[in-house]
Amino acid sequence: MKIHLILAFLLFSLATVAQKEESYNLKTETGNILGKLILPKKNETKTVALLIQGSGPTDMNGNNTMMQNNSLKFLAEGLAENGIAVVRFDKRGVASSIGAIKKEEDLRFDDYINDVSDWIELLSNDKRFERVVVLGHSEGSLLGATAILKTGHVSKYVSLAGIGEPAYVTIRKQLSAQPESITEPAYNIMDELEKGNTVKDVPPVLISVFRPSVQPYIISWFKYDPLKIFAQLEIPTLIVQGTHDVQVETVNAKLLADSNPLCTELLIEGMNHILKDAPEDRAGNLATYSQKDLPLHKDLLKPIVDFILK
Repeated sequence: MKIHLILAFLLFSLATVAQKEESYNLKTETGNILGKLILPKKNETKTVALLIQGSGPTDMNGNNTMMQNNSLKFLAEGLAENGIAVVRFDKRGVASSIGAIKKEEDLRFDDYINDVSDWIELLSNDKRFERVVVLGHSEGSLLGATAILKTGHVSKYVSLAGIGEPAYVTIRKQLSAQPESITEPAYNIMDELEKGNTVKDVPPVLISVFRPSVQPYIISWFKYDPLKIFAQLEIPTLIVQGTHDVQVETVNAKLLADSNPLCTELLIEGMNHILKDAPEDRAGNLATYSQKDLPLHKDLLKPIVDFILK
């Protein structure tokens, strides 16, 4: 019994020293964007990965105030366990970086692109590392690819559950399942946003999506076409998509992969949008979004690590 206890203690002690986490922040003109750097055991790595989260109030761990799944936290820790340093951050206006934006109506998609570019520059100047790789999840897929074109300094890119169409196409598809009383005014609003025009009168049922204060951001987001961006990448790129993703259809992965011969498509059977093993039915799938202890899909980490390190 004592031997078992000693062994358990030793294993726990080894686990606790396997990784070192430290603050790693980006200074901007409007305030600091706060992040964390996870270093593998003994700091013996020359490769650092920048992890970019998806849309909305998603924090560096992949969580928001309504749902906690720790998907990006687990991904960062998994990469570090395999010898890759990882930086993840709370984007401006979210969680610990809420002070980096004063008003929602001032935010633009380009601000996030510039932030990611600045993160890449910061990491490329960190003398502890020789290679910078980027991983972008969901909306972060487009952000990462666009920032790479702007700044360079990146050796490889991983797109996770990225969209292969302009945002307005995807949003229209997502809205198509709603009744006409919702789709008709929503499509009318989107028609104006695509033209670069804001809309003052938004029906209450659509205010959370198209509130006037967020419309300038949506207009700036609609300008970017993922296929045109990915077609310009000049580095090896891995396109990862789960077959049980109820937010992004698998056709998006094929579109992105076919846009550039440097892209490789990886479909993971049974993986959903938050990178977990999930049932295909929508209710059961979405239930995993609030299971903070549910691990990543078992087939996700190894191919990403192999791609980064090979």
